[in-house]
Amino acid sequence: MTLTRRHFLSATALTAAAISIPAPAVLGATKEKKYRVALVGSGGMGKNNLYSAITTKTVETVALVDVDRKHCESGFEMVKKNTGEEPKLFNDHQEMLEAVKPDIVIVATPEHWHPLITIDACNAGAHVYLEKPISHTVNEGIAMLKIARETGRTVQVGTHRRCSTAGIAAKKYIKEGNIGKIGMVRAFVHYTAWGGKDKPAPDVPTPEGLDWDRWCGPAPLVPFNPKIHPGGFRQFLNYGTGQLGDWGTHWMDMILWIMDDQEQFPSSVASSGGRFLWRDNTDAPDTQSALYRFDNYMVEWEHRCYAGNAPEKEHIGVYFYGTKGTVHIGDGTWCVFKNQNKDAAPETPETPNNEGNIQVLWRNFISCIENKQKPICDIEHGHRATTMALLGMVSLKLGRSIAWNGEKQTIPNDPEAVKLLSREYRNPWKYPQ
Repeated sequence: MTLTRRHFLSATALTAAAISIPAPAVLGATKEKKYRVALVGSGGMGKNNLYSAITTKTVETVALVDVDRKHCESGFEMVKKNTGEEPKLFNDHQEMLEAVKPDIVIVATPEHWHPLITIDACNAGAHVYLEKPISHTVNEGIAMLKIARETGRTVQVGTHRRCSTAGIAAKKYIKEGNIGKIGMVRAFVHYTAWGGKDKPAPDVPTPEGLDWDRWCGPAPLVPFNPKIHPGGFRQFLNYGTGQLGDWGTHWMDMILWIMDDQEQFPSSVASSGGRFLWRDNTDAPDTQSALYRFDNYMVEWEHRCYAGNAPEKEHIGVYFYGTKGTVHIGDGTWCVFKNQNKDAAPETPETPNNEGNIQVLWRNFISCIENKQKPICDIEHGHRATTMALLGMVSLKLGRSIAWNGEKQTIPNDPEAVKLLSREYRNPWKYPQ
């Protein structure tokens, strides 16, 4: 049912609140229209995305959707404080689409809900700003891309590092040949993720105001546990995709972008890892490596969800290894290591700051809606990057390497692996085709 603000308030207290970027991405929208936007998933990242959209002055917030009352209330207060608007509140995205008919839907739920909400929004005529990873399984992503193209909707994925000034400058430097031919790329995250640090937490009664059955949605229904919600779902493989899906999708997208997507599909993937230190409720690996074979280079992923330390300096990012040097791109920074002098400190070029990555991404999104262009982080790019991460998880689950036919989007001659490209949905939800 539709949830009114009065219903929320009576239940609980309120919480406080370019080298590859086309010109429209910087200049912003070409018209003065404000787009009617609805946010589905009003937690931390959802509110961050919506706030970034609000600061671009291109949207009017008309609806918030969340199965957790506290998230909806917090989002309502954020919107009202910054715009004076009072969006309608829902706990069912389908009811919202029918009642409000938004121009744009922001999808910022846990990823097991991304496919159905995105497909429903496109079919309802809305454009979509979608958080990464775009899907929980590979075949969901294929279905999402298909529907986006069939409906002609613009779908922008939140892999915003394509918009960073550091990323743009590093790509230009690499494409000018300054580090020579690249033979290997290594992406990594080394720090403590959500989970693993504590003992297992017992299941508890579902908190008031949370529709847990709908939160689980098409995924398995399990007893409520505070380790899962809010925020911890990323390390529970029924709902999230571990560190590789969460962080790895960002860096896989950066790699494909800088390598120009010309060799957009790995031919084989091998991953290994495990839970060597974590002893809590989470079931994602605390340590993992994955190796992707392309025709002319290798991509390596590694993470450990512990032992981040100062001497290693860089705890996140991607290294491009070339015949003349190495480039590291981090979280808003980049630097160059020259091969000729092994004792030299890395060069850190000055990179001008711009407005936040998500604001730039949002302006590009609006411009591409208006001009009927594909956005910087089009759903096809998001699908490719997500697929790389998900194939790493498939290999990990199987305990062996797998082949990948990128043109046909399948794992050839391997029925056991093909089964892991999809999964069963819980009734009454239907797996997208």
